[in-house]
Order: sequence, then structure tokens, then C-alpha cells
Amino acid sequence: MSVGRQLRRAGRIAGFGAVTSAMLPAFLAHERLSPATDKDRVRERWVAAWCGALLGLFGVRVLTRGAVPRSGRGHLVVANHRSTADILVLLRAFGGHMVSRADLAGWPLVGVAARAVGTVFVDRSDAASGASAVRAIRDRLAEGRTFPGDEVRPFHAGGFVAALRSGADIIPVGLAYGTGSGAAFVNESFAAHLARMAEASPSDMVMSVGEPIVVREKARAAQLRDHAHAEVQRLVGEARALVDGAG
Repeated sequence: MSVGRQLRRAGRIAGFGAVTSAMLPAFLAHERLSPATDKDRVRERWVAAWCGALLGLFGVRVLTRGAVPRSGRGHLVVANHRSTADILVLLRAFGGHMVSRADLAGWPLVGVAARAVGTVFVDRSDAASGASAVRAIRDRLAEGRTFPGDEVRPFHAGGFVAALRSGADIIPVGLAYGTGSGAAFVNESFAAHLARMAEASPSDMVMSVGEPIVVREKARAAQLRDHAHAEVQRLVGEARALVDGAG
């Protein structure tokens, strides 16, 4: 590895720690002092600022295609998962709460930040944890595991059950990073992925937002899941063509 890449990686990892360590206590203090009616607004503003700062730090440039909904309705956002940066991109664009694998809660600094912004943690091997996550999604109204490539893996039904019970719209989103981007996951551990993303040159990614899927009264979770999966796959193709210059 070149000296320049080593310095870039060290600087970005240090910057990640510094930004998060500085913003997290400031956010918690601001939230604690805010009236109950303002807490969600305060959290959304701080989370968006934190995500934007980290995307800039890691050199991820985002092009958004499609309209990000701004209404007061609840939304369930479903997307493919290609990178750690996805979390920052989606939270900055949509706000709300993420659903994450349970072990993230114990990660140094990252876990603390995730808990502070209201992440819902779920252990897929524990049925009780899954049921609890469905209730949490319903009450708060995107769960994910990172995969390489543009094929969208099957979605789990839990989030769609929550959408049915709450009546929330479903927003499909397709994400694609430029071919060869150092920000995209390629079959590696989280630590290796973060290190490679930290040393990479700036990269472009496209977030393609589809039309909301309205949950009808007699809809079934499996139907919603399959519809959303097909739409996300289509949007990934659209995003890939744009980010690689073919769209």
C-alpha cells in the first residue's frame, strides 16, 4: 500500500472517531434538554448532520434519483445493502430508525452511536427477538446484511408484517456504487471493509428511489415482500446504469 493510501486510511479512521465522539455527546445533551415534542426533530437533524459529515470524510458522493417522501406519514424503507456507507446515505435521506443485526450493539463507538439514535437490534436466530423487532418497527416506523454484487437477496417478512399492522407506505430503494469503488463490500469482514473504504479514492454512488408502495387493507406480507423485492431489483439496475455512465 502506498504511503498516501496509508495516510488517507489513518486520517479517515481517526476522523470517524473524532466526529462521532464530538457529535454524540452534543446530540445527547441537546436531546435531553429538548421538550418531548421536539426530541424526534432534534434527533433527525443531528443524525443527518453526522451522516453528511462522515460521507464527506470518506469521499462518498451521492446522486439521488427519484423523490424522497417528505410527508408526515410513516414509511418502511427497503433497499439492497452494498456498503457500510448505505446506512449513512439512507439515514441522511429518510431519517427514521434503522434495523440492524444484534451484534452491532456491542461494537466500540459504532454500537454506542447506533443505540443513541434509536436503532432496532434483532437476532435472527431468536424468534422472540424477531417478534420484538416487528413490534418496534411497527411502533416507530431497514434490516440488512451486506452482500457483494447487484443481485438483491430475499427480504425477511418481519418489516412487511409491521407495515401491514401500521398501514405505512413501503419505499423501495436501489443502491449502486461505481464499478471498482472502494466503498462497496466485497466478501470481507466489517473491519477489513471499513479499512479498505477508508483508504480508497473518492467514489460515486447512486440512490434510486421508487414510488411508494401503498399497503392495501387486504394485502398480505408475502405479497408486499415480493413486490418490494422486484422493485428494489429494478431500481438497483437503474442505479447501476447511472453510476457507471450507461443511464
